[in-house]
Amino acid sequence: MPSHNKIRVLFTIPNFDTAGSGKALLNVAKGLDEKQFEAHIACLHDRGSFFQVVKDSGIPIHVFSFVSPARPILKLLGASWKVSRLLKKIKPDIIHSFHYSADYTEPLAAKLAGIPWVFTKKNMSWGGASKNAWKLRSALASGIAIQNTDMEKEFYPKSDRTMLIPRGVNVKAFAPQVPKSEVRSQMQTPLEKRLIICVANMVPVKGIELLIEVWEELASEFPDWMIWLVGDDENDYGQFLKKLVIEKKLDTSVRFAGKQSEVRPYLDHAEIFVLPTKDEGRREGSPVALLEAMANGKVVLGSAVPGIKDQLSSWPEYLFEPGDIQSLKRSLKNIMNKTIIENREISSDFRLNAIENFDISLEVAKHEAFYFKIMGRQ
Repeated sequence: MPSHNKIRVLFTIPNFDTAGSGKALLNVAKGLDEKQFEAHIACLHDRGSFFQVVKDSGIPIHVFSFVSPARPILKLLGASWKVSRLLKKIKPDIIHSFHYSADYTEPLAAKLAGIPWVFTKKNMSWGGASKNAWKLRSALASGIAIQNTDMEKEFYPKSDRTMLIPRGVNVKAFAPQVPKSEVRSQMQTPLEKRLIICVANMVPVKGIELLIEVWEELASEFPDWMIWLVGDDENDYGQFLKKLVIEKKLDTSVRFAGKQSEVRPYLDHAEIFVLPTKDEGRREGSPVALLEAMANGKVVLGSAVPGIKDQLSSWPEYLFEPGDIQSLKRSLKNIMNKTIIENREISSDFRLNAIENFDISLEVAKHEAFYFKIMGRQ
């Protein structure tokens, strides 16, 4: 056991600009057994809408640059040495990086400080220009938290340093509640309309245009249904989606909610959740939006990509071929043809799955076991 009696874990993350990774980090940090662990957080700056939430948690936050320029080599080594001295002042027993990129300067600094460094592999990025960087980042790690089974098969088939730790969800916070009528008013959606919802970070890999294209074929057949798209739509991709909806004359049946700090009030109104991620680029790690929808009691449809395949392993019939409009159309149409009561019965099974297999307490317990494993090797 460390000299300060508790295992001090320093969580590192570039920023809290986008709340998804920040929420995941904070859920783990706050959930750790306070008798055995002491959480600290380091980030590059104090901007971002979620930073104040993290600050209010009472967890010590250290704001400094813990990454270094990778080139030239002499500059990398000098900067990494300086970072290593800053890390030693915090006296962590383990550093756990939530950085999404292939940066290898942070683990190098940790190595120079003599501190075990681990990271969470958050997506399926690996090849191309960053392939060697991912290999080096992984080689410098004392442990790697992988979020789905495909990561082990594709990236670490022979490694003994990985542990499967899928994302979790606060099943109590996302339990379905009586829908708020003001949300329907805000979304200009009549009370009698049945709803399909997609909650996602609005980036091209999410494949939301596929859902819009499918809806173009189904909208006239199902006039009692509408679609809500929830996520930051102010970027180029979001603007592209808005134009696409108008071009296809679907603006009366597709509504954009924009970025929302709390998505449960929107989920409460929906019947079906769809996540049409493409099988390209970084794909998914373990998409928490799908777990939130499960916990909220939605009938869930997802593309058969890593991460989603694990989450829907008990329901392969609710997976569709990524990028395949006709496959998504068949799956969606099958659910839309069911009655509200039939879908409610199916959705209760999805919620039970979230409670039994993806509660946040399970994710926290796996992280604790991960840290004990790392400390046992030191």
